[in-house]
Amino acid sequence: MLENITTALGLLFEPMRLLALFAGMLAGMVFGMLPGLGGVAAVSILLPFIYLMDSYSGLAMLLGAISVIYTADTITSVLLGAPGSPASAPTAIEGHALAKQGKASLALGVGFLASMVGGLFGALILSVAIPIAGPLVLALGTPELFMFALVGLCFAASMVGKDIVVGLAAACFGILLGVVGAAPAAANYRFIFGQSYLMDGLSLPIVALGLFAVAELIGMVAAGGGIAGKPMTMGKWGESFREFWRSRWLIVRSSIIGIFGGFVPAVGASASTWIAYGHAMSSTKDKRRFGKGEIRGVAGAEGANNATVISDLVPTMLFSVPGGPAAAIFLGALFSFGFYPGPRMVSETPDLMYMIVWSVALASVMGAALCFAVTPYLARLTRINFALIAAPLLLIMVAGAYQGTQTFGDILALLVLGVIGWLMKNAGWPRAPVLVGFVLATPMEQYFWLTTQIHGFTWLTRPGVLIIASLIIVPMLLGLVRKWRARRTSTSADSSGPANHIASDDEAPRDTAILLLASSLLLVTFAYAFYEMLGFRSNARLMPALGIVPGLLLSVYILGRQLYRLGRQGRIIHLGSRQELPVLAGILAYGVAMWLIGFNLATPLLLAWLLLKCAGMRYVSAALYGGIVYATTLGMFALMRLTPPPGSWLSLPMPW
Repeated sequence: MLENITTALGLLFEPMRLLALFAGMLAGMVFGMLPGLGGVAAVSILLPFIYLMDSYSGLAMLLGAISVIYTADTITSVLLGAPGSPASAPTAIEGHALAKQGKASLALGVGFLASMVGGLFGALILSVAIPIAGPLVLALGTPELFMFALVGLCFAASMVGKDIVVGLAAACFGILLGVVGAAPAAANYRFIFGQSYLMDGLSLPIVALGLFAVAELIGMVAAGGGIAGKPMTMGKWGESFREFWRSRWLIVRSSIIGIFGGFVPAVGASASTWIAYGHAMSSTKDKRRFGKGEIRGVAGAEGANNATVISDLVPTMLFSVPGGPAAAIFLGALFSFGFYPGPRMVSETPDLMYMIVWSVALASVMGAALCFAVTPYLARLTRINFALIAAPLLLIMVAGAYQGTQTFGDILALLVLGVIGWLMKNAGWPRAPVLVGFVLATPMEQYFWLTTQIHGFTWLTRPGVLIIASLIIVPMLLGLVRKWRARRTSTSADSSGPANHIASDDEAPRDTAILLLASSLLLVTFAYAFYEMLGFRSNARLMPALGIVPGLLLSVYILGRQLYRLGRQGRIIHLGSRQELPVLAGILAYGVAMWLIGFNLATPLLLAWLLLKCAGMRYVSAALYGGIVYATTLGMFALMRLTPPPGSWLSLPMPW
């Protein structure tokens, strides 16, 4: 084995292969920092170029792009609060909260270091684990795989926010979004409303952008000013290294969680990152800062998701089961170069296996170093008027969403999910469980269907299932016991009567009107979904019922509880959420204009509104900056070989 490791290192260190790895890494960093594009867009654009090289150089280029996605995604998650993938959602929650406190450099520095250690630790473990990874994965049956995904979903629901009921309801809503489209176990289309666009389901980039990026963009444009509320100390990394050193063992444990999560096909990063985030919370004495800017949450999440990048390639290479879209493209590249994944690859081409490990490890180190180099410049964006950043950011999101099916349905889905994300944000509801539930819905349905078909209900008594289920049940019981003890020792009671008051800026942004609207819409959605579900075939009802039935019960409880609180506490008005309504209306108007007159004519109107009214720029500078943004966006469409969305009434043709 040692001979294979050294031979693979020699193969990688040939100049052309190192250059290919570096070029792929740069592409991965650029696309990782663009919300909605990420690894799929990076490897898709690089794919035509890899066939101009030898097989090892071409694969090294793809691996360079894949390996730095989560590292570069840290920048977007922290500065904009928009995770490019579900695995980065904990980083967006904690890191963006730190950025608003003027500590973006701290969050970015710890995130980069944790990502680097996760990648290196994963490479070290996998260099030994490749021969035994196959039996380890095969030892897990479909019941255990289903329970592992369920653990990740429950951790996402319970670790974000104080209200576990709302978290579980959000996770159920995510499952509902995930089952839209064709049922894998029956000839049934679910919740498509007669629209061909929905037959293939919703796109992950669109769901992530709508729930997080659009909602955050609306709030920051309405608030004015920069992302951070106070000036930051630039260029001093001492605090980052100190925090990293204090969290070193947490990062190691999180990396182990990420490695194991990557072994599980099609689940990996989402579940393992949330389990690592939950471990960071459970191992911290003072848990009050979680959700408000806890650096240990960033360290745990980044250590896990970057370790998953490497181990996620194990099922891809051993069983031809890619862990995600980028891994699927990499699998296709292996086939194109004449490498056929499976047990034979381990025995016949071990040099290739270990070259892949070396490539990812080297890219992890170089990617972190480059991110450190550019961070002092990028972190200054947090002090710039956000309306200036929002202009190109919104256009990038439109391009990232539109690349899915290249129909206006992509834009409409982005706007609808953006409204949903805005409602959830202003209602104080966690959005991360929705994203995780959406991602896990498909693999959970496959595992759940196979489990019930093969084992019936006896799978509930399997030792592995019981052990994994204890990860959900034991923390839940301990939490209930703590709440029961707190109630017994509490001597204070709320005796305030009904009253109307204005919420201050320090209070949680929970406007009563928005809460009632969100609760009512949630109940109506689950009630209608339950009615529609009754018309599905039995196999097509299995997974939707797992999300709809508990979601319906939870939404009834949430609405009833809100009505009860309204009667006791009176109406609460949060002025901040009311100030965001004009910005929300402006973005929706841009969507309508795009539908009527097309992207090329609607976009100058959007830029004029954002730059002149929201950012307060002068006409000359707004025209110059807007022209650069507009030309760059059209160039990006051309690079991706896309024609911008045309209008139904009028459309300006493109030169190409």
